[in-house]
Amino acid sequence: QVQLAESGGGLAQPGGSLRLSCAASGRTFSGYGVGWFRQAPGKEREFVAAITWSGGNTAYADSVQGRFTISRDNAKNTVYLQMNSLQPEDTAVYYCAAATTSHYYTRVTAYDYWGQGTQVTVSS
Repeated sequence: QVQLAESGGGLAQPGGSLRLSCAASGRTFSGYGVGWFRQAPGKEREFVAAITWSGGNTAYADSVQGRFTISRDNAKNTVYLQMNSLQPEDTAVYYCAAATTSHYYTRVTAYDYWGQGTQVTVSS
């Protein structure tokens, strides 16, 4: 079993930046692909970004491409989501998730472990 814990959420102004972290405990991220998802009130959970175990391949939703960057430090068992040029429509609870394969996926159902989420609010 792996437990995931997100941190780094908060309030940001439009155009601002935040960096989210997803730390694994219980066991390592070893061999796991990791994704970030978000869910706004009244909406379904949606894919944001994902990264393979090696970090060599990444994927982004069209809505965040060029603004968000996913990365990982396997030595620290942590995956990051750098969010720049934030907009009000980025407001949501952000979740990280781990899949028990080295690949990444964009589907919610492909992931086996989920964190509790961290709130990101973008407002002036």
